[in-house]
Amino acid sequence: MKTHPFLIGALLLTLWISPALAQTGITIGPPRVYFQINPGQSQTENVMVSNPSKDFALELGISFEDWEYNEFGDNQVYPAGTLPSSAAAWISTDQLFFSLAPGESKELAIQMSVPSAYDNMDVPVHTSMMYVTQLNPREGVDKDGANIQIAVRTGIKLYRSPANRITPEIEITNFTAHRDSAKQWLTLHFDNIGKIWADGMISVELLNQQDGSKRTLTPVDFYTMPGDHRKHRILLPADLQKGEYTISAIMNYGDISTVKIAELDYVHE
Repeated sequence: MKTHPFLIGALLLTLWISPALAQTGITIGPPRVYFQINPGQSQTENVMVSNPSKDFALELGISFEDWEYNEFGDNQVYPAGTLPSSAAAWISTDQLFFSLAPGESKELAIQMSVPSAYDNMDVPVHTSMMYVTQLNPREGVDKDGANIQIAVRTGIKLYRSPANRITPEIEITNFTAHRDSAKQWLTLHFDNIGKIWADGMISVELLNQQDGSKRTLTPVDFYTMPGDHRKHRILLPADLQKGEYTISAIMNYGDISTVKIAELDYVHE
């Protein structure tokens, strides 16, 4: 594996995030809310909750839980206060319970207040998951015709960092190839070694060493928190021509685009 870190200092990334994180029955957005506050400070941000139903009123409740990523980037949820990085005890909202008529939307004020005595520099950032849960289930029928009660829950992630700017930092630690009887895939190993979350995109390019042709796989987003050790799996296309390849995995992340590259010589059979 060969890795090549470099910084494109003048390139700014402009990211657009969908304004709603939707499930049937409830929409809430934005999907991520960021607080930049030091100990002793408070910050308030607004989120919008909507009832897209045309004929059913919703009774809703707000709750908070902890979360972290596992090594494959999947969300792991825990009771509030479980993780050292929990911000759940610092969060309040103007309404814990409320109703939405069909088609109605409501803006909620979410406040985060960091205790003035907080001084644990070993935990640089904090997070919480805010859930909006339907409290009045709707009657329905499952695929077998049985009567069921349907209630939905959807959530958004809340992030807290210090007010001063912190530069994210990712380190690629390995780039490996794997195969079994059914498929061939790659694993990009990388760590978040910084003091802030690092989000970005992974692109993969395959250069055929025989004829010089290049194939680019669909880029995918990634999200990490400080201390994360990640294994990102990349399934090789089933129709990839057999031969010898140089494969490049390109990670692009941060407000000022930092790029890390890993290369792997690979024989596709």
